[in-house]
Amino acid sequence: MAGAGSALVVAAPLAGTQGAAAAGRLPREALAAGLSAITDAGMVGVFAEVRDGGSRWRGASGVADLDTGRPMRDCLQHRVGSITKTFVATALLQLVGEGRVTLDDPIGRHLPQYAVDGVTVGMLLNHTSGIGDYDTVLFTSGEDVERHRYTTFTPDQLVRLGLAAPRTGTPGRRFDYSNTNYILAGLLIERVTGRPATEEIHRRVIRPLGLTDTYFPGNRTRISGPHSAAYLPWYDGNLRDFSVTNMSWAWTAGALISTSADLNRFFRALLGGRLLRRAELARMRTTVPLVPEQPEAGGYGLGLYWLALPGGPYWGHDGLVFGHSTISLHSPDGTRQATLGSNVTHYAAPGAPDPIADATFAFLITALGQSSTARTAAPTTAPRVVPLPGGPALVRPLPAASGRRITARR
Repeated sequence: MAGAGSALVVAAPLAGTQGAAAAGRLPREALAAGLSAITDAGMVGVFAEVRDGGSRWRGASGVADLDTGRPMRDCLQHRVGSITKTFVATALLQLVGEGRVTLDDPIGRHLPQYAVDGVTVGMLLNHTSGIGDYDTVLFTSGEDVERHRYTTFTPDQLVRLGLAAPRTGTPGRRFDYSNTNYILAGLLIERVTGRPATEEIHRRVIRPLGLTDTYFPGNRTRISGPHSAAYLPWYDGNLRDFSVTNMSWAWTAGALISTSADLNRFFRALLGGRLLRRAELARMRTTVPLVPEQPEAGGYGLGLYWLALPGGPYWGHDGLVFGHSTISLHSPDGTRQATLGSNVTHYAAPGAPDPIADATFAFLITALGQSSTARTAAPTTAPRVVPLPGGPALVRPLPAASGRRITARR
């Protein structure tokens, strides 16, 4: 869930891109081939839903479970990691719209036990607080991941770990991804509403949209509906299945379970103005650079980021927890959408060839194409590699491996 885990090659926007996407027609054969290319590159299983206006395509490739050979399906429930943050930010911005909290409030006004000088509510949501990430303390190795597989953590424990971690910078100065920010955001929702944060998010966001496959698991270790395995490459060269695990360590920073269809429905409603008033949606889309040295490549708002893809920008979020990864990107008005999930936490050494990442990027470009509402511009620079916020930070990343060549171990 923290920023060290994943990256995307981002090309400069292309001028005048034409074709099926621009005309509102989904390139179904190309989309199916794109998913197959991801599994051909070494991913075990992958699924996606792509929407353009009223048109929809859903597909899957590979296997959901290596032990049984059960095929991947496009309707499976999935741990969506840091995409949880967009739901949390939406609920908190609704409270802002109701006048119950402001983005400029010092966090100590509402949570005095966690007061940090100079840190405001808005800085939590756009990751400019400078507060350290508890992930970097909790998971320093693969052994830590296994040790805490069934541990129940309280939000207070997570915040205390984050506050004790080294600060990442001066409040308000620059983007520095920290899951501690969104644990604090969940506690803030509880303080302002007097209700459990996960229940309040369900009441305000999930239930009104009819997202029947979207929920917080609490301390339950199993995904309640049909789902794939969740494979983490291990030191012995095998894949270890982490689909059964306690996600309390992620809470309002990344514990949500959902489906590609539910995520597309959520982002379409959000970007289309159904969940937030105009003023709060504008604040949500006010961004700071993901990479200060490459401000044109992407920016992070309040639980939402944009990337400069061909035909872009496209808005959304990604999420990566142990064994499941997801990325969900959308045109500015939410009409053109692509949500993609996979069942292996994929790592690659910086600068090393990464066929899985290349195939994933190619699929997203095919899926998103040229939206009628997307900004276009002449090509400017060579492609850039931008770290995506949502991947879990392991100080010693486990070696990347292909599920086609190794066996699964629970």
